[in-house]
Amino acid sequence: MYNILIGGAAGQGIDTMVAILEKLLKHSGYYIYTTRDFMSRVRGGHNFSLLRFGTEEITSHSDVLDGIVALNEETIDLHKHKLTAKGFILCDSSFDYPDEDSKIIKLPMNKTAKELGNVKASGSVAVGAVLKLFGEPFTYASEIMAGVMKKEILEVNVKAAEAGYTSVEAKFKHLDGGYKDYMLISGSKALGLGAVAGGLKFYSAYPMSPSTTVLEYLASVGHEAGIVVEQAEDEIAAINMALGASYAGARAMTGTSGGGFCLKVEALGFSGIAEIPLVAVDVQRPGPATGLPTRTEQSDLKFVISASQGEFPRLVIALRNHEDAFYQTFRALNLAEKYQIPVILLSDQYLGDTTASVKPFDTSGLELTSPAREAEGEYLRYRITEDGISPRLIPGLTSHLVAADSDEHDERGWITESADVRNQMVDKRMRKLKGLVQELSEPEFIGEEQCEILLLGWGSTYGPIREAICMLNKSGYRSYGALVFGDIYPLPQEKLKTYAKDRTLINVEQNATGQLASLIREQTGIECHKSILKYDGRQISGEEIVKQVLKGGSK
Repeated sequence: MYNILIGGAAGQGIDTMVAILEKLLKHSGYYIYTTRDFMSRVRGGHNFSLLRFGTEEITSHSDVLDGIVALNEETIDLHKHKLTAKGFILCDSSFDYPDEDSKIIKLPMNKTAKELGNVKASGSVAVGAVLKLFGEPFTYASEIMAGVMKKEILEVNVKAAEAGYTSVEAKFKHLDGGYKDYMLISGSKALGLGAVAGGLKFYSAYPMSPSTTVLEYLASVGHEAGIVVEQAEDEIAAINMALGASYAGARAMTGTSGGGFCLKVEALGFSGIAEIPLVAVDVQRPGPATGLPTRTEQSDLKFVISASQGEFPRLVIALRNHEDAFYQTFRALNLAEKYQIPVILLSDQYLGDTTASVKPFDTSGLELTSPAREAEGEYLRYRITEDGISPRLIPGLTSHLVAADSDEHDERGWITESADVRNQMVDKRMRKLKGLVQELSEPEFIGEEQCEILLLGWGSTYGPIREAICMLNKSGYRSYGALVFGDIYPLPQEKLKTYAKDRTLINVEQNATGQLASLIREQTGIECHKSILKYDGRQISGEEIVKQVLKGGSK
């Protein structure tokens, strides 16, 4: 397994280089896992991508580097301490670093690009050199670059890549992988594909990092998939548009980040009381307020669980990986429709912007839930039922009046101030939880069944925790396991109560207060003994978790 860092300033073409390398390495059959770290600026600053590839499944980024491709000197200064003994630093000949440093490989990247007539082609010189350093063939470079670059600049960039390829000798051995037929997809695109498979017909959002990639993807496939995609003027309009579309019979979803979700909460309550199905996506970033717009965090959990005044049933699902993003989004649309509730999907910048190799999604067993119930006799939109789910007809497709109101209402949907009716309606809505609890998926267990130490995590910590458990159990020091939650509210409790007995519990979270641990304590009385918390905007790695576990974590 190999890991390289490609770093420089915004505007230097890092994304293009990574896109080409990903596709070339995928063609060789490697499993790909690429994370992105970038600043909230158009030019300058320090941005980098970590491209990890190998012949087995990869679930997390790594802090250990086999190579650094430096487009500026700052990249070397910040990351050279992470290099392995055999690692290399590829940079331009003009960089002020000693030639005798065995790790430094200097190439006239800028000079070559200038001589070829396009100064921006220096990155392609580096791409060619990286291919050679890892023992990869140049055979498909032209074909793959043609799929990434405009025709008018293709030839010069292929020549630049050839120049880089012939300028170095291989340092690492080519490995044969079996993942050539896998998809290479980001978390946000996987979420979008799940929505398409789930029968989505309307998506509305106001652009807000890091959720904008969901909007962009759905807009790119909207015409082909039969989805109306609306860029709203603000967050409040976005969720109300989605509610209007859902009321009219379309499966609807809205997406944002935490700051935008703050503006959606009143309408979320409207979804709850009017019993209008809705899926709301929160791609988390550090707050409060603007916070760190392009970084990652898991600090919105307790907020979305209690968002909007009053009490009404909802489902909160934390997406764990790319596969999860697809299937859980499909499931969220089904459950929102079935129970006539809001379902909230929690992603984050790390998962949303990371691209990974994923086995092609299997849609053969996926079925959309049945359409709204037909009325039996007199149509009562909010009929009091045993399971709390009332018949729901679609306006324009029935002769009945289809009422909806944000005020408390009776069975017909007429506004009421009756104390008895209020109690009946609250009880009716809350009865949906009985059925919803039966639909919950238990957290995934990883590791040794008879473990002494149990890690607890949720969402995108899944990959790093999985890698950490593997490393810890190989160390032979003690036995380790983990439970990582996807469905998180209502909280699935069966596996938790089974595995928590007589074990040291450590919660691993990307927030400052241990929100999962707090929820578990509130719901079950089970208390975590130690915490591993990270909230600097950068995703925790498997190596970091191992280090903290062996230190004992913090209380």
